[in-house]
Amino acid sequence: MSSGSYPTDAQARALILEYGRRMYQKNFVAANDGNISCKVSDDTLWATPTGVSKGFMTEDMLVKLDLNSSVLEGTSRPSSEIRMHLRLYRENPAIGGVTHAHPPVSTTFAAAGIPLDRAILQEAVMLLGVIPVAPYALPGTEALAESVAPFCRDYNGLLLEHHGVVTWGTDLTQAYYRLESVEYNAQVYMNTRLLGFDHLLSEDRIDALMALRPKWGVAAGGRPVGSGKKDEEEEP
Repeated sequence: MSSGSYPTDAQARALILEYGRRMYQKNFVAANDGNISCKVSDDTLWATPTGVSKGFMTEDMLVKLDLNSSVLEGTSRPSSEIRMHLRLYRENPAIGGVTHAHPPVSTTFAAAGIPLDRAILQEAVMLLGVIPVAPYALPGTEALAESVAPFCRDYNGLLLEHHGVVTWGTDLTQAYYRLESVEYNAQVYMNTRLLGFDHLLSEDRIDALMALRPKWGVAAGGRPVGSGKKDEEEEP
């Protein structure tokens, strides 16, 4: 990410407050759950504070840090999950924003240890890809940061086992939209499981959708599980 593409401090703070309100209104978080961060330079970012509902934050609560976790501005303590955010930024410098929340359906899959890896929706194949499950780690620990690090270059988000969801993007808006997409995809996936079948996309259709990713600014995501058949092998 070039320095000219970063938001200003004021823009980053406004985005964090806006997406925090959306998280809360959509029931993606309860009480003081969740955290958000947004880079404003190669080595600085704004982040949400600890112990505050994402639906009721104000600008003066936000904290500016560097990638070594030193607080540069603000009087609040940063989120207890800041280690995870910082590790993602250090591991993949292309990341410009990170969201973490507990949306009910996708968090159900996280609790069950089931990845969102089935090719059931064309938009999810193209824009999201596979959402793996990161192994369990205590919240707020370096172990949690270690658990997410191996995934952040090849995927666009993760289920955190027995915990919730984390997504990232080249900017905070992309990261937040991916959070919404993970939850929507999880809801549809759960519905198909309740119906008792997986009607998966063919391998040819997955190939075509993945070929569209660069056009939509998607550089990663992995290949979801398809039907294992070519188009001509699919039953009418």
